[in-house]
Amino acid sequence: MSQTPLPSARGDTDGIATLQELMVAREGQSPRLLAGIIFDFDHTLAFLDRPHEDLMAEGARMAQDYMEQSGMELFPDFWEQIISARQFAQEKSEEEAEEHIANDTMSFLLQFCGYPASKMDSRVLATSVDLFYAPEMQSWRLYDGVMAALSHLRHLDVNLAIVANHPCERVFQRIVDYLELRPWFDVVLCSASVEWRKPSPEIFTPVLDRWRLQPYEVAVVGDSLRHDIGGGADLGTMTMHCDLGTTDRQTAYDNQQLARRVRPDATLTDWQQFMGLIQPWLY
Repeated sequence: MSQTPLPSARGDTDGIATLQELMVAREGQSPRLLAGIIFDFDHTLAFLDRPHEDLMAEGARMAQDYMEQSGMELFPDFWEQIISARQFAQEKSEEEAEEHIANDTMSFLLQFCGYPASKMDSRVLATSVDLFYAPEMQSWRLYDGVMAALSHLRHLDVNLAIVANHPCERVFQRIVDYLELRPWFDVVLCSASVEWRKPSPEIFTPVLDRWRLQPYEVAVVGDSLRHDIGGGADLGTMTMHCDLGTTDRQTAYDNQQLARRVRPDATLTDWQQFMGLIQPWLY
């Protein structure tokens, strides 16, 4: 007896069914096919209204000013080193698939100024990190159509979560509150709280466990083909790529490199399209 080929989570053709087709074909499936959606945050739900480089420079200067006012003696260009340390930590996080926490990055940098962790006031350290991220936190703006889509999904009783790569848990949670997103979501999780980073399945599975859902009952929506679409596909979820024209340069470059190998089930170019794209997955 011939065997039916296994489906491709990335929607490959050549006679192999997509995950969406498999879901439709399942015998005895209840009317609700999709029960949960995991959203990325940056360049998926929200975008920065100022250049990221300017925001980091402003925040780094604020952090240095605060530390010096607290009595610390720092190099004149220490603010530039704060930015470089963040960029280096992000690169290492990517390589190791584990998040390097913002407080640890700042603490490591301060050792070169004669402030080892044993001599550092933890409150000054935390406030310095908060100030570094403050301009960025206040510059996030939701895309037009996001709130309307979330309201519609909630009306349909769809489980909703945010899972994002971010090096500071408290800062990320404040961003979510600042944009008044929290009431719409069952779970808001960032890599700093679990140390795993997308695309590792370990960062997605707590959400599925909380919902008591299987991967085929969930969709992952995000702007990164590697972190979001690849991560969701490897897990076995539906995937929707957000190609909204605001993705950062590194992610855009990575997307170009992966475009032929990582294929989403759907692509969103405007949030006004979202419900039209997601509707066939719901019923």
